[in-house]
Amino acid sequence: MNSSTVVISNPMAALVIFLGIIVLLLFLIAKWRWHVFLALLVPLLLFGFIPGVEQNNFIEAFEKGFGSTLGSIGVVIVLGSIIAEALKHTGAIQTITRTMVGAVGTKRMPLALTLTGFILGIAIFSDVAYVILNPLVHSAAKMMGVTVSVMSIGLVGSLQLTHAIVPPTPGPLAAAALVGADIGKTIIFGSFACLVGSLAGWIWGQYIVGPRINAPPLEKFVGENFLENQNEKSLGVLASYAPIVVPILLISSQSVTRLFLDEGHFLRTGLAYVGWPVVALSIGVWLAYRNITTQQHREEAKEKWVENGLRVSAMILVVTGLGGSLSEILKATPAVESISIFFVAYGLPSILLPFVIGIIGNMITGSTTVGVITAASLVAPMLQTLALSPEAAMLAGASGSVIIKYVNSSYFWVCTTLSGLQPNDALLGYGGVTLVGGLASFLAVCLMWVFGII
Repeated sequence: MNSSTVVISNPMAALVIFLGIIVLLLFLIAKWRWHVFLALLVPLLLFGFIPGVEQNNFIEAFEKGFGSTLGSIGVVIVLGSIIAEALKHTGAIQTITRTMVGAVGTKRMPLALTLTGFILGIAIFSDVAYVILNPLVHSAAKMMGVTVSVMSIGLVGSLQLTHAIVPPTPGPLAAAALVGADIGKTIIFGSFACLVGSLAGWIWGQYIVGPRINAPPLEKFVGENFLENQNEKSLGVLASYAPIVVPILLISSQSVTRLFLDEGHFLRTGLAYVGWPVVALSIGVWLAYRNITTQQHREEAKEKWVENGLRVSAMILVVTGLGGSLSEILKATPAVESISIFFVAYGLPSILLPFVIGIIGNMITGSTTVGVITAASLVAPMLQTLALSPEAAMLAGASGSVIIKYVNSSYFWVCTTLSGLQPNDALLGYGGVTLVGGLASFLAVCLMWVFGII
């Protein structure tokens, strides 16, 4: 630590304060139901009153962490939220689902929906996507003569996985910024981990748990199947995928060219700007805007998409900023070294730390976004001592942040209510699939870490 930026110098006091912040944070959210913004802010402010804290350095670290984090990621989070709004209103979700069903066949509808969730979770909030796809779940279940649990469990799991792990979804995007991870690499390796987790979740729903749950399709949703009801002209396949795929390819190609092309190469130089997430997602917004067919809808979109995107982004932005402040403050204390030394002394795999923090953050708060941001905030100052790459830390924390969705999660209740499952069945099916998917994704991350890929 640089002595000019030390917030507190006593190692034992720093460690106690570190643990106290975590306990108070989780207590405020779980017991008193405080909003996560206040639950993060209050412990940080109380930190500054503790005897022995250098308050000037504390203020400097707080402001530096908040500002630098939002400076690198704020605009990108808003742009990602605007793209999500566009996908909801242009029919892209329906077209993407049709292509997945066409690829694997109607006889494999649970797998098709799982793969659809894998794609949509990258750009759309999980609960929104499930609301849109729910009528199809019931119609397909009736058509195939299977339970809603067989049809929906894989979808519920895959939506949550990519929502938690793969940028440019706001949560993982913020976490990547907090630990300093390369976003392109995070997309590539996170997608692989999520695919492993999604397929594990599909197996859980299709063969292990789904057939054992008695959940017949609900008649009030049957008949609203947009695969059969195509009276209106549907959006083209390329146009539907473009707002998601093009930004991802641009950001990923920027990272790939760094590995294979020399600095100064014209292609690497060009992609360094076009693959910058701000530019790449701006292109995604433009591609989404082109999917609007009427001038009236274009005028509405100019205001509504941006306003809704800003509204959705607001909570994530302030929580991410406070996470950056927490990370910067902890970096200026001996607590970081103490925790790192503990892991080294007992021979514990360092990759377990962000994974466990992600689990705790999610299970206490019920929020995947809070889980992944909390894990990134707390682990970021320790990366060098733990010999953990930013990408490995971020992906491990994100994998933990989906374990496990149960009664304190709004996503759990959205899926449970719309599917018609009993809460105890939903705990086994939907809670189980997030456990299985999270563990499988974490195993994939561990293997990539062990073999030096990340």
